[in-house]
Amino acid sequence: MECRKWLLDALIVGAFAASLVVVIPGSSHAQSAKDTYAKLCESCHGANGKGDGPVGKLINPHPTDFAVSLKGKSDDWIAKAIKGGGPAVGESDVMPAYGDLSDQQIKELVDYIKKFNA
Repeated sequence: MECRKWLLDALIVGAFAASLVVVIPGSSHAQSAKDTYAKLCESCHGANGKGDGPVGKLINPHPTDFAVSLKGKSDDWIAKAIKGGGPAVGESDVMPAYGDLSDQQIKELVDYIKKFNA
């Protein structure tokens, strides 16, 4: 009986701890969007979204500062630009499409990029 109570208590504590991982936002969620941005966007848009990445300085037209270019743009517009590239939203065809990203990855990337517009 004592062993059963200990096991039940351990399972309850474990389930509670696991629920905290889901409920409390952690850095891994934000980190994945940051990693995606670093991998796909930073070389053109720069580390802080200023349009000053090393490749962005070489291409024409240069990427614009997100603080300027995203002003008044909806999440859907930003997502469409990511998924379909610049032409999907009437912008430069230099901006490539990232249609292979999942909807969740795009949503997380939109949320990450929007912080540059603050």
